Amino acid sequence: MGGSVNQLRLTPVLCAAIGAAAGFYVLFKVPLHITVFILIFLTAALCFFRVLSSLCLQSRRLHLTAVCASVFAAGLVFGMCAAAAGSNELNAGIAENKITAVEAVLLEDPRILPNGTAMVSVSLTKCAGSGGLRANASGVITIFFPQVNAQKIKEFGRAAAVFAEGSLRQSNFGYSFSAVSLHVTKPAPPFERMRTGIRLGLIERFEGKPWGGLALAMLLGIRDNLDTDFTARYGNAGLSYILALSGMHLAVLAALITFLFRKLLGLKLSAVLSAVIIIIYCVLVGPMPSLNRAVLMYVLGVIAVLGFLPKSTVSVLSLSFLIQIFLTPQAGSSLSFILSYTALLGIVITGNALSSLFSGKIPDFLLQPLSLSCGVFLTTAGICIYTFGSLAPIGIIAGLIIVPLITVFMIGSMIWLLISFLPFSALLNFPMTLLYRFMDFTAAAAGNVSRISADFSAVLAVSLVLSFLIIIIDIKRSKAVLKPEAFL
Repeated sequence: MGGSVNQLRLTPVLCAAIGAAAGFYVLFKVPLHITVFILIFLTAALCFFRVLSSLCLQSRRLHLTAVCASVFAAGLVFGMCAAAAGSNELNAGIAENKITAVEAVLLEDPRILPNGTAMVSVSLTKCAGSGGLRANASGVITIFFPQVNAQKIKEFGRAAAVFAEGSLRQSNFGYSFSAVSLHVTKPAPPFERMRTGIRLGLIERFEGKPWGGLALAMLLGIRDNLDTDFTARYGNAGLSYILALSGMHLAVLAALITFLFRKLLGLKLSAVLSAVIIIIYCVLVGPMPSLNRAVLMYVLGVIAVLGFLPKSTVSVLSLSFLIQIFLTPQAGSSLSFILSYTALLGIVITGNALSSLFSGKIPDFLLQPLSLSCGVFLTTAGICIYTFGSLAPIGIIAGLIIVPLITVFMIGSMIWLLISFLPFSALLNFPMTLLYRFMDFTAAAAGNVSRISADFSAVLAVSLVLSFLIIIIDIKRSKAVLKPEAFL
């Protein structure tokens, strides 16, 4: 874990990702005249570095600076274009307050909410208003509809065409449609129907088990069967990230596949097989920004193992970010997307720096998870306080207990799924139930610890300062260790 200095080395792909992030999240929202000024300044700086590098042909540092400046500027423009492409504009052809019905295509599988309603994201195709008005429409909205319609809609699944009656409204989170009813007008294509059938079959197999709802959330991202109090306890303990499919869950699946096939196929072939199975798994689960990021990074990591990309986690993370906002720019504004990338950045940089600093002072079995948890907490603190209004530092400690147990729980769920058709599979019910209840008890105990409420700007400033201090101290320590070796 002492390679954090190398992780921070500026590379063209990292500079492009930094520029794209600045363009996507900051510059796109800045007034036009300020944006023009910044672009002029960057153009002047770019020209300056290019001239210097041409005059000093022997200076590798100046040449690298010129290249990094160029790709940063390109990334900035790329990020602004992606933000424009991902902005969701509603084109209805009818006044929004007069829309009473919509026709649309399901973009995801419907989800059941704790309040008894259901929701689904859709792409509009047509809309209708009072007086017989009808018009073609486009844009993405969220439809909230009665739970009584949910099971029928679930049977048709993603890509099915639907018709809903109700009213349209706008909020800070975009457009939503409150439907009094929702009906399927056209079934999904055959592939999507097959996918939906597999999902429904898996849901049915886990029904009736106390731990079945958590298994579905961990394996397929289906949280409808999770007990609402269970979810709330994890949220209060700062452990909500455990219930969302992400890199942690994918790592368990990939490790299991690699373990089973490594001796037979070797490291490279087993990694390729893992990538293929994981892509199929992602298609089955459906589009989720955090899971897509994990899948994309894993595939890029396999390509790096095969020797076609640099074996640098930061470079792979940067390339993944660029590809994802290019392919799905609308996902870049989602909370799960932002938290996914910032959390992993905290693991790779701040967490590794902490691990390097305290190496030898704390036992490794405790140091690794603790340093990574602290790194994630620091990099995501500002986002969490802005979104949820409070922080739960106890989650750092509780995660040390829950994360290893949830890994065991996932493996147990997979084993049960593989042997569920055998009579002795019932023997797994007791240990799985016991493990589920122990994790629930741990989360409930952690949730009783008071959360921290503070000003967003103060939390952001403190978390950034602490992160930079940790990184700088680690860099200086690493250089001090490496310097004597230069004379050997």
